[in-house]
Amino acid sequence: MSASALIAILEKLYKLNKSLFDLSIRKTDVIKGGDMEGLDHLLKDEQKHVAAINMVENERQRESSDYLKTMDMLTEEPPTLSQCIEYSPPAEQAVLRDWQIRLTELVSRLKERNELNQKLIYQSLQFVNMNLSAMQPQDQQSTYARPNGEKKAAAQRSIFDSQA
Repeated sequence: MSASALIAILEKLYKLNKSLFDLSIRKTDVIKGGDMEGLDHLLKDEQKHVAAINMVENERQRESSDYLKTMDMLTEEPPTLSQCIEYSPPAEQAVLRDWQIRLTELVSRLKERNELNQKLIYQSLQFVNMNLSAMQPQDQQSTYARPNGEKKAAAQRSIFDSQA
């Protein structure tokens, strides 16, 4: 059995991850622009992409398992792409290795972009919190307070002196 079905699945996986990467680039621009409605729309698209990627990944795992079974190779479940490369004929090894490298590089770039987006969102949240804090009135004491935080009850004086 050739690895053509596995290669087709890897191509699908690459296309979906590339599309997700393109969304993450658009997401950066939306975050910078402060477009909350656009961000909400992009997040929904991202969820759809992630679901599709998970489905194709499950398909890849099944196909990898079937591919290795045809070569009478028993491996742990789920089989990795590296294992498929290891047990493949030399001609297919080169193609599978090429797809492995392309996918690895793309996922690495996607991870970096997601980290950038996460930092931008965190900074935006800090900015919003700072503005909210500036707008809310703060209770400030204009009198002296003890450094250890203890409050000493003031001695109460009565009108009637019981010691007299």
